[in-house]
Amino acid sequence: MAEKTPTPGKVEKAIIHITGMTCANCAAIIEKGLSDTPGVEKAFVNLASEKASVDFNPTKVNLNQLKAAVTDLGYGVATRKSIFPVTGMTCATCAGHVEEALKSVPGVISANVNLASEKATVEYIEGLDTDGLKKAVKDAGYELGSETATLEDVTRTARREIGGLKRRFIVSAVISAVIMTIMYVPALMMNSYAGYVMFFLATPVQFWAGRRFYRGAWGALKHHTTDMNTLVAVGTSVAYFYSATALFFPGLFRGVNMELTMYFDTSATIITLILFGRYLEARAKGETSEAIGKLIGLRPDTATVIREGKEEKIPIDDVKVSDLILVRPGERIPVDGVIRSGYSSVDQSMITGESIPVEKKVGDIVIGATINKTGSFEFEAMKVGKDTTLSQIIRLVEEAQGSKAPIQRLADVIASRFVPAVIVIAAVTFVIWYFFGPAPSLTFAFLNAIAVLVIACPCAMGLATPTAIMVGTGKGAEHGILIRNGEALEKASAINIVLMDKTGTLTMGEPKVTDIIAIPKITGDEALQFAASVEHGSEHPLAAAILKEAEEKHIKLLPTTNFNAIPGHGVTATADGKQLILGNLKLIQDKNLKLNGMETTADTLWEKGRTVMFLGVNDQVVGVIALADTIKPTTKKAVDELHRMGITVAMITGDNRRTAEAIAKEAGIDRVIAEVLPENKAREVKRLQEEGRVVGMVGDGINDAPALVQADIGIAIGTGTDVAIESADITLISGDVTGVPTAIELSKHTVRTIKENLFWAFFYNTILIPVAAGLLYFFFGARGAVVPAGLQFILGQYGFLNPIMAAAAMAFSSVSVVTNSLRLRRFNPKLG
Repeated sequence: MAEKTPTPGKVEKAIIHITGMTCANCAAIIEKGLSDTPGVEKAFVNLASEKASVDFNPTKVNLNQLKAAVTDLGYGVATRKSIFPVTGMTCATCAGHVEEALKSVPGVISANVNLASEKATVEYIEGLDTDGLKKAVKDAGYELGSETATLEDVTRTARREIGGLKRRFIVSAVISAVIMTIMYVPALMMNSYAGYVMFFLATPVQFWAGRRFYRGAWGALKHHTTDMNTLVAVGTSVAYFYSATALFFPGLFRGVNMELTMYFDTSATIITLILFGRYLEARAKGETSEAIGKLIGLRPDTATVIREGKEEKIPIDDVKVSDLILVRPGERIPVDGVIRSGYSSVDQSMITGESIPVEKKVGDIVIGATINKTGSFEFEAMKVGKDTTLSQIIRLVEEAQGSKAPIQRLADVIASRFVPAVIVIAAVTFVIWYFFGPAPSLTFAFLNAIAVLVIACPCAMGLATPTAIMVGTGKGAEHGILIRNGEALEKASAINIVLMDKTGTLTMGEPKVTDIIAIPKITGDEALQFAASVEHGSEHPLAAAILKEAEEKHIKLLPTTNFNAIPGHGVTATADGKQLILGNLKLIQDKNLKLNGMETTADTLWEKGRTVMFLGVNDQVVGVIALADTIKPTTKKAVDELHRMGITVAMITGDNRRTAEAIAKEAGIDRVIAEVLPENKAREVKRLQEEGRVVGMVGDGINDAPALVQADIGIAIGTGTDVAIESADITLISGDVTGVPTAIELSKHTVRTIKENLFWAFFYNTILIPVAAGLLYFFFGARGAVVPAGLQFILGQYGFLNPIMAAAAMAFSSVSVVTNSLRLRRFNPKLG
């Protein structure tokens, strides 16, 4: 939705892309619904183009309301989700301002701004002019980059920003060092020109190095709000202009020691230290998204295509669907496709997390960016550009890193109210110390107020959650675990029961021969030869399993005649002059075959949950063949790890209870929910939730979709290329269930890191604001005591926090939070 063009009066036109229409009646319903919406003057719906043209009065109705009118009728409106780089943000309050600005644009559905990655994820009605988004953000005092910017462009912009911070820091650090030298060397300070020298040195620091703080504060002021820039700008400006006034108008300060009215060192050093903190923080933030950088680095630059029988090396962006591509040993596979000739093994670890190379033959799918290990092969390109698995993964990880976890809401609310509260606290601090403090009261009032302003910047609060989410989701991608958003990452840590679908999740998803038992007169291989020969003409999945077993054992099939399939019972045929019968017990009884005691053997196999087929030759049963959908090699390991984590494991299946319980016993599963139709799985999930359980549902994302949506966390088993399963919160690309405990383990580590970050951010402000306001004076100066010599540079003689130390502490708090989040990069799952 919406190409928006103003028309005379107060009428605007919107072009809305409608989804879900199937006939002219649909178009008429939508047209009437839009026309009846208050504020809409005229509406026309075109079924062929699937678009609605709406003339509306923007003072009475907006684009979001028009969207609601369409969705209320049971149809959809096409939306788009884009990621934009944002520059100029410095704290959580800044991120909040950008978010509000984006949400204020008509047509925007949702907006999440990530301070750590400096990106905005915006969902908006398709067709919206993004220039409106940029204008709204610019009016708020920030800059919104282009949606079309590549990840490399974003990285380059970030490096330029880091370089600029570094230059400004170095210049201001050198100047601040000179000012400090003048201030603290008596011989220099006594010089009559010392004040003027400090003024001329401090001015470029204040207005060139510190320009970013003024620009941010002005943008906030225009929107009648405040942010971290406001605190720094106010605090340093008070120190600078107070000193400049004392220098040029000394008559206003008669009787006051000139040295006590000069705070050029304070203003310059505060800006220097905050810039240094910003520089360290920017570098560290760059490391939090290194997973994205690694993924980008996997993408090869060129591909060798075969066109008209000739090999041609072309840029990867020029590869087209259906191109035939040659891959040699050691090369990266450029795009997704299907092998048409050749055989090899492929290292898929960088995409799926699988450590062992996977054998690939004709007809198998290969994934772009994986490494061909041994042979050469030719494959047909099926997905190129933004449709490849790698591109989808990068986009999903970016969206996850730009999302918010529920735990962040508390920090956002506090940060939004924090800055105004701090300004009030600083003003009260000044008044109290000026009117009731010891002499020189103005100096103490002044320094304490600045210290409060500078130390209270809520940067650490704003970085506590997003930095951890960025590292956590990136680390998940490295292990083949795609986490949709921060909310899923947080909620997964609370899972206390994992409900797994059986077929294709816990098991291989196809039947396999498990037992061949024959009477003494024939061997197991002879029984298999008879069974495979009679099944040669069948297309049943059990027949395919028997034929595969015979192929793997290199058993030669007998020619057969008179093949006959008996639906629901089995098959018969003639081979080598013998009448062969393969089927269930009912078929054998109907044919009056002698069982030779094989029914007892069958009972034992049935108890194990096997499917049993009786093999008859002429008038007697000569053997039984048992088949089962066997559990995956890693299933037992995954279940054991979930148990170690204190999580109950349940299995849900449409199979009969006896088969299900046999599988559960083999895997060590605690609870079985059997004989459940696919459409009823969601109801079983809800029943568990009503027991007070936090349910993680694991399934294939197709017939399990309703259950995945109903669960607290839906975990979809991927297939290597199927990475964007809409119904899942978490997707395991490799299809390996060991990813389930790994995802939960990663979630617990990430949430613990977030809580640590938030604790220290809140603790830091709770403890240090009172210290900055002068609380420690009552433990030292007011009692005639002196601060210990080792702490005097920080707290002075009487317990007043030096504003310069406040700036250093503020910078340290932000860097420490980011550094703590970076520890997540060392995460190694127990089931690696």
